[in-house]
Amino acid sequence: MTTIPANLQAVNQRIAAACAAAGRAREAVALLAVSKTFPAACVRAAAAAGQRAFGESYVQEALPKFAALADLGLEWHFIGPLQSNKTRPVAEGCAWVHSVERLKVAERLAAQRPPQLPPLNVCVQVNVSGEASKSGCAPAEAAALCRAVAALPGLRLRGLMAVPEPSEDMALVRRRFAALRALRDELNAQGLGLDTLSMGMSHDLEAAIMEGATIVRVGTAIFGERHYAT
Repeated sequence: MTTIPANLQAVNQRIAAACAAAGRAREAVALLAVSKTFPAACVRAAAAAGQRAFGESYVQEALPKFAALADLGLEWHFIGPLQSNKTRPVAEGCAWVHSVERLKVAERLAAQRPPQLPPLNVCVQVNVSGEASKSGCAPAEAAALCRAVAALPGLRLRGLMAVPEPSEDMALVRRRFAALRALRDELNAQGLGLDTLSMGMSHDLEAAIMEGATIVRVGTAIFGERHYAT
């Protein structure tokens, strides 16, 4: 736990250096600390070091954290696959959902977003690497899905998200990120007005920033290696 503030500082330094190398303002890239599988105490430690936005992937794990950390006024982002029968707590408790890949999920989020809250920020997840095991809509389906999501009340379509296949080949990784950026630009040319590219994680955030990421999702480099229950 004592290493979290130092890790957070190091990640922010990496982001700043990548922005400088890309000729971008540091303010152009937001850091989302991915706290899935880590306890509320780790989130509290990161929040004490200045981090405000946190990402969760599992509804049942996220809900106790929302409650335990309610006093901090954090910004919660849901970034994992979302089943349509688990949308209500996400619609009620999150500021962002990065992982919309089906219209049915978006429709449920829209219907369940409390009217007193601001619109829920949404990204459509795109499977840029074409892996059968990966979540996300096909790139060819993104335009229709984005237009449908943009028309829903209670939601604000912000952009696109991707999780490319893991690779040590940074040229390949950059091509995947570049493909998402090109798709965003194509959709904007059609009048959608997307301002967000959610892409890049601990190992490839520099490549993502070079290709235009506006949100990088970093967990391991902040909180350490994850240990999943077996």
